Amino acid sequence: MKKDKNEMMEMAFNKAKQYEMRSGGCSQCALAGIFDAFGVQNDDIFKAATGLADGVGLTGDGHCGALSGGVLAIGYFFGRNKEEFGDMVKLVKGNLLSKKLHDRFVKKYGTCRCFDLQTSFFGRFYNLYDPEEMKAAVKDGLLDTCSTLVGEVAKMTTEIILEAQEKDAK
Repeated sequence: MKKDKNEMMEMAFNKAKQYEMRSGGCSQCALAGIFDAFGVQNDDIFKAATGLADGVGLTGDGHCGALSGGVLAIGYFFGRNKEEFGDMVKLVKGNLLSKKLHDRFVKKYGTCRCFDLQTSFFGRFYNLYDPEEMKAAVKDGLLDTCSTLVGEVAKMTTEIILEAQEKDAK
């Protein structure tokens, strides 16, 4: 039985949010939720997303890890492989879809930089390498806020992928 668009978007949201609540690693959680919605299993890309959490390497200095996970998913579906390395059409298409995700994200949250997102949500940034900072982050609701954001990014990305697939099928 094929899932409809809304079911897939809700599945991506719910799975990604649950993964973030349980396991952390926003980039991997967004990617896993998206892949679950599409029935994709790709541990290579999933592993490659590890260091993209909390900006890059839990630094906050980079764009949101969930956004990175969404971009990786778009690349999985619409990117070029090594044999197609010279295919500029695929390069442009993957980038245009990634830009669409970026633009939706920035419209919703006002920024895509992890440090700025935390500051916007909580009035500060948390150094997640420091156990006391981690405790404060949990106490202040970082896990719930970020897990919802991760779910939203998975949902946005799933919608963008489905729309592009529908357009390609015509």
